[in-house]
Amino acid sequence: MKAIITHDVDHITVKEHWKDLFLPKFIIRNSIEFCIRSISIKEYIHRWVDIFNNKWQNIEEIIKFNKTHRVPATFFIAVNNDLGLSYSLKQAEKWINIIKNEGFDVGVHGIKFNNFEEMKNEYNLFHQISGLSNFGIRQHYLRSVQSTLLNMEKIGYIFDSTIYSCQNPYKFGNLYEFPIQIMDSYEILGHAKWQNSNLDKIKENTLKRINEVRQKKISYIVILFHDFYFSESFISWKEWYISIIQFLIENGIELTDFRKAICEINQTNLS
Repeated sequence: MKAIITHDVDHITVKEHWKDLFLPKFIIRNSIEFCIRSISIKEYIHRWVDIFNNKWQNIEEIIKFNKTHRVPATFFIAVNNDLGLSYSLKQAEKWINIIKNEGFDVGVHGIKFNNFEEMKNEYNLFHQISGLSNFGIRQHYLRSVQSTLLNMEKIGYIFDSTIYSCQNPYKFGNLYEFPIQIMDSYEILGHAKWQNSNLDKIKENTLKRINEVRQKKISYIVILFHDFYFSESFISWKEWYISIIQFLIENGIELTDFRKAICEINQTNLS
């Protein structure tokens, strides 16, 4: 089994959310988590500092960590807005270029998922501002309908990683589907709206799940961690991510990316 590490970029600044409800919901969540003692005073203060500093992305920080540990992560950035994702196209272009220049792969964080023309326009817009001729996608909030996969294949995406399922990658026409097996919010929050579990127990359950995936002979385990949480404002989340990378390295699980995985799958099929 090999591991593919991915990061969805949902937020960049605080000010971009002036039209939506994400900020007030965030403040309420912080207060509840602090009151029930699931976060420390340090985390609580840092979250307010982030708000006043207008900084809600940790892309450069997680790039530095990934480079240090030789993690070839893939970032997904949106070129449209919806469901609490509100950054501008100018911001998207800026960070796409930074990620590319740092040597990491970048794909579309899809917003349009149920209309072919809107999905095609999104593809073309990402192609235009990124300069990439082929790339993959992951839908925001993992949304999809029956036609989503078919439309993504028709449009020309080389891979998708939207489906949350414990199964091997598979080919749909010319599109490679890489299901997700580990996602930060599912592991840390479960079905709750705020953190209420012990970090050691969360780590233990996640590492147990990784071993279960390996026992099921899954060839590529896909792990999703949002850059938003790689900070002192979310110490538990950050430590959770670090513990996963350490576990993979210590247990000899090779870290790869979607493009290399596709080449390996093709070579295996040809042999």
